Amino acid sequence: MRTRTALEALARHPLSFLRSRWPWRSLAYLLSSAGLGVAVAIAAGAISLLGFVPLMVVAGLAAAGLLVPPVARFERWRLRLVDLTPIAPTPGRLWREAGLTLVSLLVLWWIDLVVVCFTVGGPVVLILSPAVQPVDGGWGFVAALAASVAGLLLLPVAAYAVTVWAGARGAVIRALLAPREADLAEVLRSRARLVDGFEVERRRIERDLHDGAQQRLVALSMRLGLARLDLPPDAPIAEQLAQAHEEAKRAMAELRELIRGVHPQVLTDRGLAAAVRDVAGRSPIPVDVDVSLPRRPPEAVEVAAYYVVSEALANIAKHSRASRARVHGRLVDDVLVVEIRDDGIGGADPLGGTGLTGLADRVAVADGRLSLSSPVGGPTTIRVEIPCV
Repeated sequence: MRTRTALEALARHPLSFLRSRWPWRSLAYLLSSAGLGVAVAIAAGAISLLGFVPLMVVAGLAAAGLLVPPVARFERWRLRLVDLTPIAPTPGRLWREAGLTLVSLLVLWWIDLVVVCFTVGGPVVLILSPAVQPVDGGWGFVAALAASVAGLLLLPVAAYAVTVWAGARGAVIRALLAPREADLAEVLRSRARLVDGFEVERRRIERDLHDGAQQRLVALSMRLGLARLDLPPDAPIAEQLAQAHEEAKRAMAELRELIRGVHPQVLTDRGLAAAVRDVAGRSPIPVDVDVSLPRRPPEAVEVAAYYVVSEALANIAKHSRASRARVHGRLVDDVLVVEIRDDGIGGADPLGGTGLTGLADRVAVADGRLSLSSPVGGPTTIRVEIPCV
């Protein structure tokens, strides 16, 4: 998997990390803070020439305001050295950029340079000690050589220290520019768009199957039936024609089941309660249905709840060894609450490949939540709560 941040790079094998570009990228990221230091020095020098304190305060505030856009752009640009994930535009951007500018100009830039001086400058001075310090010979030369070796040994430590601070600083900058809640909201919006697009494509497939393949099978079945009527019962081809007619009927029945699985027409026409009764009626085990809704929920809510019920009943039939199941649904304070319960052996595991994780994701797209209670020995209860606002 591709490493996207300096902090992720620290989890690599030490040799892999030290051979990578991340220590150098981190060092370049911290050294670029010297540019912020120069900007602060120039602004402070120019303001100090005014000599009048109130005027200096006003000029300082004006300079800080003027520096917000370039400093924010600079921070965004160099953040790519330690964090390869793009930052999406978020609401309230101006205030976050103003806070970022103050933190960078007043605190972070000089900490970056201090970290570089101590973590990198120290080992470099030790390495160069034989050249920068006069050595008379004897024990002095041995001490200088030992210091040089110690400096070489400290360089890997310096690489880790620089990367740790650069990664932490990058995480702070990302938090200031794009809070985690904004990233999470964008992920949820993106997932909702994907699900909506999937539902549109599902409807298109259903329509094409219904209007195309199903109609052709109906026409074929009718032609085969008419052909059977025109043949005498004892004709040599009559038996084969009868078999072909039965195969066409079975294909048409299977296609109807496929269309119902793609998107049940009863859900669109009559709502969730009727759709749940329909899928319960096709279950191989008895299912008691008690779904009473004063009004129809939004379409996305109905679709999510239906597929939870459909998948849950399929799992009950396959895995639970239950003798009976029950589906209960109500609308409570604009929240659709659906419970599916069985009297089986329990022990359902979301990680066991039963599709429960996918159902939870589908419910989460609709801002709902799915909870599971399935102790070993049973019973198993799946509860879905989806807001209808």
